[in-house]
Amino acid sequence: MKILDRNFYMRDTEVVARALLGKLLVHYIDDHMLSGLIVETEAYRADDDPASHACRGKITRNIPMFGPVGYSYVYFIYGNHFCFNIVAKAKNQPAGAVLIRALEPIKGIEVMQKHRNQTNLSNLTNGPGKLTQALNISKEQNALDLTTQGKLYVVDYDTKSHVIETSCRVGIRVGTEKKWRFYCKGNVNVSK
Repeated sequence: MKILDRNFYMRDTEVVARALLGKLLVHYIDDHMLSGLIVETEAYRADDDPASHACRGKITRNIPMFGPVGYSYVYFIYGNHFCFNIVAKAKNQPAGAVLIRALEPIKGIEVMQKHRNQTNLSNLTNGPGKLTQALNISKEQNALDLTTQGKLYVVDYDTKSHVIETSCRVGIRVGTEKKWRFYCKGNVNVSK
């Protein structure tokens, strides 16, 4: 399996959000490989996207969004859970990131179930907070290079065909007209 290189992420954020569907997110914890097929994403850009953390410019929290592509951007939300993003943008875009919203669990499922205290596979990683808890992703994984073999990366994995659906993004109040949410139609792991 080939790790996605920096060029993969150096395209329009929406293009990368769609292209990440079917790729495999891998996180090594101790001796355990935890992985899941990416089945739902959302694109967030910069000043042309009022729902983006980057819409008002660079601040301490969103620095990775303005940096090189292929890096992680992890933040804490609602005082409750972490969200995992991958920096992705075209050369002419000042900032951008793809939120990974849902995974289909592949390896390390028993460890994920322990992390989530959850046995139902369709409820294990079907949301951004659920997948970070299952894969034990936190602020420690912020600003990591995902294009090299480390403890966290994404590989080209798609072994099955899927129909991609598009909709408005979830849980936002502005920028709701942008259809920048992408998901694998019919996959039970897509968020509800």
